[in-house]
Amino acid sequence: MPIRYLLDENVDPMYKAQLLRRQPDLVVWAVGDPGTLPVGSSDSDILCWCEDYGFILITSNRKSMPGHLASHLTSGRHVPGIFTLNPEMSVGQTIEELLLIAAASGDSEYQDHIVYLPVT
Repeated sequence: MPIRYLLDENVDPMYKAQLLRRQPDLVVWAVGDPGTLPVGSSDSDILCWCEDYGFILITSNRKSMPGHLASHLTSGRHVPGIFTLNPEMSVGQTIEELLLIAAASGDSEYQDHIVYLPVT
């Protein structure tokens, strides 16, 4: 299965727009989109949704997400992966990084891990 991304509600919508502009066949959804969780959903619910639907979460949440992931894993659950945005990277650099990951990675390569961008 190809990599699919879910952007949390605090990620600027321009990331979704730019990813899809550059690679229209990439699946990129955001919390609040039809078929996803509503805006305001808890991080725990978002992780469960990502597991159930096979989406890698893209977030800027560096503080509490590691704890949420640990709790999620301790309860016997899994997550396809979490990518944490780097505030030192430009939007363009981040888009390039996410496109490269989508093109060159297997769907389980980041399972149960938080990855802080950049990975290259």
